[in-house]
Amino acid sequence: MTASEIMQSLTEKMEKAVQYLKGELNTVRAGRANPHLLDNIRVNYYGTPTPISQVGNISAPEPRLLVIAPWDASLIKEIEKAIQTSELGINPQNDGKIIRLLVPELTEERRRELTKTIGKKGEEARVAVRNVRRDANDSIKKLEKDKSISEDELKKYEADIQKTTDRYVKTIDDMVKDKEKEIMSV
Repeated sequence: MTASEIMQSLTEKMEKAVQYLKGELNTVRAGRANPHLLDNIRVNYYGTPTPISQVGNISAPEPRLLVIAPWDASLIKEIEKAIQTSELGINPQNDGKIIRLLVPELTEERRRELTKTIGKKGEEARVAVRNVRRDANDSIKKLEKDKSISEDELKKYEADIQKTTDRYVKTIDDMVKDKEKEIMSV
């Protein structure tokens, strides 16, 4: 592996960590109805666990209401069961054709719990980025040991790796801060 391939791989892996965090933060309930709340919920669709978004249309007609219109009406019971067994804490209501989810207001205590959860998710993403940095540094040092690059190039690449790491950690910190602000705003 060449030094430029190592740098390319570093950026790709750090980007994946940021995208994973973004997906995780989207599933955290902020007191507003957001179709992404249902991203991690799977419905038993003819024996196959399938994301809710693939078995019906999800919309948010009001700030605190989600509406799921399944394409197959026989799935209503399965969708309800999947939502009830999830960690969402929302009771679905159906009228035979669509399912309504009323997103309740968050209590102050629940908001604080959610900010702690968000902080943990952010820290997990930072750890993932640091692990990628460590692996890249090890690979670059191996290249220098094998005489593929000079000691000066090693220093330059280590500095570039650190700059890239700092940039992604700052992105993660900003994402966490924004989500915490969104949760704490009433």
